[in-house]
Amino acid sequence: MFANKFVTLLAALVAAASAVSAAPLDVINPVVMSPKAGDVWHIGTIQNVTWDTSGISPSDANHTGLILLGFIEGDSTDEHLDTKHPLAVNFPIGAGSVIVEVPDVTPRDDYVVVLFGDSGNTSPKFTITA
Repeated sequence: MFANKFVTLLAALVAAASAVSAAPLDVINPVVMSPKAGDVWHIGTIQNVTWDTSGISPSDANHTGLILLGFIEGDSTDEHLDTKHPLAVNFPIGAGSVIVEVPDVTPRDDYVVVLFGDSGNTSPKFTITA
């Protein structure tokens, strides 16, 4: 009798776990709109990073975001992200933009910003100059 109850309980738990794991997850995956390819940022200036919010549901709009600066050399996929010095943190992903100050970095023409909500979305390459 105990074995039958145990098997029934176990079957119910497995069914419940399957239903939970099969539930679709909302993935916040906004496209970075700016900076755009070819943009030039100057060290020490204030810039506006923007992204498309049309795919962000109202229930996800207050999730917090993170923006990191990196660079991609040539055809590499390595973004060389500066995780120690984020450009912006803890802003609502539904805002669609955040103001950043361009850090004192080595000038180059292959910088990218990566927007993290619950995934990472990379901007096109742009230039930072002195």
